[in-house]
Amino acid sequence: MTKGEPPQVERESVDGATESAVTDATRAASDTEAADFRATDLVLGYPGLDDPVIDGESIAVPPDEVTALIGPNGSGKSTLLKGLADKISPDEGTVFLDGRSIDEFGSKEFARKVGLLSQENVVPSGISVEDLIERGRYPYTGFFESPSDEDREAVDEAIELAGIEHLRERDVDSLSGGQKQLVWIAMAIAQDTDVLLLDEPTTFLDPHHQLAVMQIVETLRDESRMTVVLVLHDIGQAARYADNIVALKDGTMYARGPPEEVITERLLADVFEIEAAVTTSEHGLHITPLEPLNDDR
Repeated sequence: MTKGEPPQVERESVDGATESAVTDATRAASDTEAADFRATDLVLGYPGLDDPVIDGESIAVPPDEVTALIGPNGSGKSTLLKGLADKISPDEGTVFLDGRSIDEFGSKEFARKVGLLSQENVVPSGISVEDLIERGRYPYTGFFESPSDEDREAVDEAIELAGIEHLRERDVDSLSGGQKQLVWIAMAIAQDTDVLLLDEPTTFLDPHHQLAVMQIVETLRDESRMTVVLVLHDIGQAARYADNIVALKDGTMYARGPPEEVITERLLADVFEIEAAVTTSEHGLHITPLEPLNDDR
């Protein structure tokens, strides 16, 4: 899924592992059009709630780019992501992929197109890193089939891209939280989808592993045709790594567009209820929270 034919890029990851570009399988998909992924008039909620969490919102996800969903707790970010991933059936509205309602896709067909890394991940007991990442290939294999050469290559490339070659034979249970998150992301990469959805992939990680995760997101954007949508709590990360920002408040899309247009002092006051200074540096936007604002300001 490369844009054109980029050279094999090698760089040192924050884990000290060499990262290379994209798999041959990913390259082969470069001849196809980028995914057209959108939703119209979505109403999403949960049993027991009187009101929907997302109420009649529409979104067109820019292809081949990174879109960050930001907003305070309870604003509907993860609910919207789950709706896009077909994990929550909308009460109203439709999610479309390449012009088709996602209801028309079989489960494996959809899994070859859209991958989701949620916040709730359960590690099977006693499984190695390599074996867990290999499970990302389930959309391409039968229940009793052994992995093909293409499957093994996809796993190898995902491990290399995530910078976790040194963890390949380790038991996943023995890893730190940050290392486990890199393994889960590698499994999602091995799934080799057109669209990758990540729900708070850096939450609870130390700065080292946050940077590692966001480097991977940056690489997927720059070296592939993968469209990435992720939920982020860190507004600074969103401003630095995302091409597009969608800011949600109370289930409504308050603003959307490039970071430099969306992330303003006024938005931080209206959406996050904080006074903050937004400045520009050589590394992009810099957000300095100053103080909370009262609800009745």
